[in-house]
Amino acid sequence: MHRKDDPTSRFYSDNAATYAAALSDASLKRLDTFLAGLSAGATILELGCGSGRDSAVMIARGFDVLPTDGILEMASEASSRLSVPVLVLRFEDIDMVSAFDGIWANACLLHVPRSELGGILQKIHTALRPGGVFYASFKAGETEGHDTLGRFFNYPSGDWLQECYEAAPWKSITVEEGAGGAYDGLPTQWLYVTAIKL
Repeated sequence: MHRKDDPTSRFYSDNAATYAAALSDASLKRLDTFLAGLSAGATILELGCGSGRDSAVMIARGFDVLPTDGILEMASEASSRLSVPVLVLRFEDIDMVSAFDGIWANACLLHVPRSELGGILQKIHTALRPGGVFYASFKAGETEGHDTLGRFFNYPSGDWLQECYEAAPWKSITVEEGAGGAYDGLPTQWLYVTAIKL
């Protein structure tokens, strides 16, 4: 995420409970696909866990999950729902090395400025074990900017995102696009990226 005093971080700090309560189940089908690519009991890092909903599913299925969020208030919301500690971890502070079999980053890296995304993706790549699976989703667009709620988004195109990922040595990168909803209630084109580490 951004600095603690920026509008995007303030939005999630101020609206943590409301945002967490409003999350839809739209990503759960993709979560099923992500988990199907991992071994039973695999170690998973969730970035931007929000309400903790996805971590709850993974924990219930027997995976070893580390839920994290970059916003203290969101982490507190998730911790209360999961009844486990949720680490406050900002993307730029990821420093694990070959620690996870999977990394799940649903609708969170879309807040990283384009100039910083490549470095964050490199940190994520380093945190994965060989053969590890990384999933992330982004709101599609052509230029970064703010939405009607004042939140910052990087709004990448599929081609731009593919190039950004290719800076790290992935075994495979799959970018899919589809229509969906969003917290602001507006129709949204999404990019869904799955990458497997060499």
